Amino acid sequence: MIGIFGGTFDPVHFGHLRPALEVQQMLGLQQVRFIPSGHPPHREMPRASASQRLAMLRAAIDEQPGFVLDEREIRRQGPSYMVDTLLSLREELGETPLCLILGYDAFLNLPDWYRWEQLIELSHIVVTHRPGWLLTEYRANPELVDLLEQHQQSLSQLGRQQAGGVVFVPVTQLEISATSIRRQIRDGESIRYLLPDSVIEIIEKQHIYR
Repeated sequence: MIGIFGGTFDPVHFGHLRPALEVQQMLGLQQVRFIPSGHPPHREMPRASASQRLAMLRAAIDEQPGFVLDEREIRRQGPSYMVDTLLSLREELGETPLCLILGYDAFLNLPDWYRWEQLIELSHIVVTHRPGWLLTEYRANPELVDLLEQHQQSLSQLGRQQAGGVVFVPVTQLEISATSIRRQIRDGESIRYLLPDSVIEIIEKQHIYR
């Protein structure tokens, strides 16, 4: 199985990396592909350039076995829709099981995504959440209720098919935000221990976010 982890990564930080590692270990994923968005359709453009975000991600995951940088959304023209990314991955990887990794907040907004109903046909959906959370907010959305009634599975079932399952995975969630990191950099505050030193080095050398 291969995990798919998208985002702007502006910049990448431990709040991205630790949950990805725990999902990789829990599900026995061969890879976690970090796919930085080129043109995010639901938010403003990233502050760092595409080349800077790629360099930071590459530095952050370089020494972690199974973590892979995938540049397809950066290189693709037009909005970075996840359904298009999964279609291209499916063409490349055939029947390999794919697992789209989402935080719980992103999952709650899933019906707003472009052609979101097709995602479950192309991959499994792995929803990460803080341990002990009562996951009840989704019940306010009939579309999500219907999705879970049809597709929720146990972790042991995921590898038996290439797509079509939804699972919830408790992970360590660190209260770190890229927005806060960018603000701290602008204000001259230290960002140490929020993201890898290798990423901080790139930010400082290239004067990113100042």
